[in-house]
Amino acid sequence: MRPPPVILLLLVLLAGPVTALHLAAAGGGGFPLKLKLERAVPARGVHLEHLRARDCARHGRLLMGSSSLPVTSAAGVVDFPVDGAANPSTVGLYFTRVKLGNPAKEFFVQIDTGSDILWVTCNSCTGCPTSSGLNIPLEFFDPDKSSTSTRISCSDDRCSYAVQTGEALCPESSSSSLCGYSFQYGDGSGTSGYYVSDVMYFDTVLENEQASNSSATIVFGCSNSQSGDLSKSDRAVDGILGFGQHDLSVISQLSSLGISPKVFSHCLKGSDSGGILVLGQIIEPGIVYTPLVQSQPHYNLNLQSIAVNGQTLSIDSSIFATSNTQGTIVDSGTTLTYLAEEAYVPFINAITASLPSSVHSFPLREHQCFVSSGSIDESFPSVTLNFMGGASMYLKPEDYLLQQGSIDNSIIWCMGWQNNQGSGVTILGDLVLKDKIFVYDLANQRIGWMNYDCSQSVDVSTSSGKNEFLNAGQLAVSKSGDPVSFELLSNNILLILTCVFALVCL
Repeated sequence: MRPPPVILLLLVLLAGPVTALHLAAAGGGGFPLKLKLERAVPARGVHLEHLRARDCARHGRLLMGSSSLPVTSAAGVVDFPVDGAANPSTVGLYFTRVKLGNPAKEFFVQIDTGSDILWVTCNSCTGCPTSSGLNIPLEFFDPDKSSTSTRISCSDDRCSYAVQTGEALCPESSSSSLCGYSFQYGDGSGTSGYYVSDVMYFDTVLENEQASNSSATIVFGCSNSQSGDLSKSDRAVDGILGFGQHDLSVISQLSSLGISPKVFSHCLKGSDSGGILVLGQIIEPGIVYTPLVQSQPHYNLNLQSIAVNGQTLSIDSSIFATSNTQGTIVDSGTTLTYLAEEAYVPFINAITASLPSSVHSFPLREHQCFVSSGSIDESFPSVTLNFMGGASMYLKPEDYLLQQGSIDNSIIWCMGWQNNQGSGVTILGDLVLKDKIFVYDLANQRIGWMNYDCSQSVDVSTSSGKNEFLNAGQLAVSKSGDPVSFELLSNNILLILTCVFALVCL
């Protein structure tokens, strides 16, 4: 039997309020893009301390992984204390829309490369917000009202595998119990519930240049308990869409069904906002690749050295080696960038030593800051991160500095790279990832990147023929025999890193 056509799932970052982007197929009718990806960020400048605090909470969740809490009921429900409301000026996350069930309901879910599972809030949820400060409507999934929904039991093979990998929990005495999960995060928040199987709907672009409304039966979590940050209305969404490598992640499930390749790519625009995210491989001749560190729950890379103005710093490379307590992680859910403690001081010293006399450096709280009247590119050095396999990441000053304000005709800049005190983990966040194509090639266990103007179109390859998105929403068909390629142009992009006001409090 001929395998099902591999299709490309397209996700585009949209700006501002929730909007829908439609692409008009050449020669006729339009079709909706697969998933509408949104970016929620502060509308005004926020304190660097708040960004750091939010990242710290994020890292607690990122590094903890799955918990091993006991199941307190057949559904594996575990209650957590509910904390107070979050400050809306510190909210910054990616979210997209997914349609689940029959009849289909639409859910807003956070995109998270630091976790694996798709879960949404269910109707019986305890501690779950009913409104959102992101100005989006919140929904509740009800398995009993979906004609295609099936609860996953502990006797299901999919549950048995998830139990072995720590993504599911089952009482040993009852194989008929529901397949539960309980994720407890390092910042004190958590969610628990049970797994269901139901239909997920999405729009696709096929190899034969046709648009199609598609669906697939997938396994996802039905959350009936949330606590901590997950329960706060200010940053509330309907759930989380994990982009990790586990077999139960949506990208792995769709790949195993032959629906999409096991690769996703993004290009985040730094100056204006937003960018592009696709389930597929961006094809550009300048992309360099480095292997992923094997058997890791996150996207770990082998960082080998750091250079400032072309001069390699005297940092022991073993500081960056991956272990249970250290390593280098790529995480688009982190705003700033964090260097392992033993690498931070040499890095700051090298930056400061390379500055001209017209730039004055000074400490502000625990941050290194500078006053400069000249061009940032002329006054500050370039930085290079060198990875295994000869792949280098070339960074400009705006990839490690954040503007904090101005004095007369001079601009105050502060380091956006933070000292990850007491930790051997280096985390590359949005400050570094922006204005670059990033390709997560899970099939070949590698990550690639290149500097790129993310307001421009990109080619995304599947297998035969060629289609191009020549501008926002226009699909043109090429008659070439080249591998199928989709050129996607981002539209109306939203700010990733905002201008931050002067630091006044811890």
